[in-house]
Amino acid sequence: MLFTRKSSELPASDTALVGRKAPIATANSHFVNGHNLLAPVPASLQEIIVAMGCFWGAERVFWQADGVHVTQVGYAGGHTPNATYEETCSGQTGHAETVRVVFDPAVISLDDVLKLFWEGHDPTQGMRQGNDLGTQYRSAIYTTSEAQLVAVKASQAAYQTALTASGRGEITTEIKPLEAFYHAEGYHQQYLAKNPAGYCGIGGTGVVCPMPGAHALD
Repeated sequence: MLFTRKSSELPASDTALVGRKAPIATANSHFVNGHNLLAPVPASLQEIIVAMGCFWGAERVFWQADGVHVTQVGYAGGHTPNATYEETCSGQTGHAETVRVVFDPAVISLDDVLKLFWEGHDPTQGMRQGNDLGTQYRSAIYTTSEAQLVAVKASQAAYQTALTASGRGEITTEIKPLEAFYHAEGYHQQYLAKNPAGYCGIGGTGVVCPMPGAHALD
């Protein structure tokens, strides 16, 4: 990834890059399971957007999980519509590198998805993840329903208790409702399936997340 670009402050909406009206080109189907990346989310499934640092490794965490229908990498949390990878890495869009996770709650619960999220990276590092520095690598969760938001905040509190007991710092994860998700370029989609020896910069704390219980979704 782009190690030399190390912005540590988010831009304001009036100073962010302008972006573009049309979505950038991307892959149409999931490289691993063949599912349509651009289809609307079926009513029986749920969608949540997560950021755990470099999205190549983060996406693999979720496509490997039973009950996950599709994953897709992209940009969210910022201001620039239909941003490119280069723009996001400049730090001038405000976006994080994110993974869109569409899952079947009858097979994998929201709590299970959140457990993968919390344990799959270090959520205490602020505007970085490991050696990856910059606002685009921050930890974040962007929810798609009020019930999800409640569940995420409960899981954050539970994990903070566990982290504190283990001598870890405060969680810096950005948690808020999703405003927009902009898909990334096609070559980023399922990158580590196409390039098994590719870079993966994520790693957990080793602290188990004690989930506070099952949560019903709207």
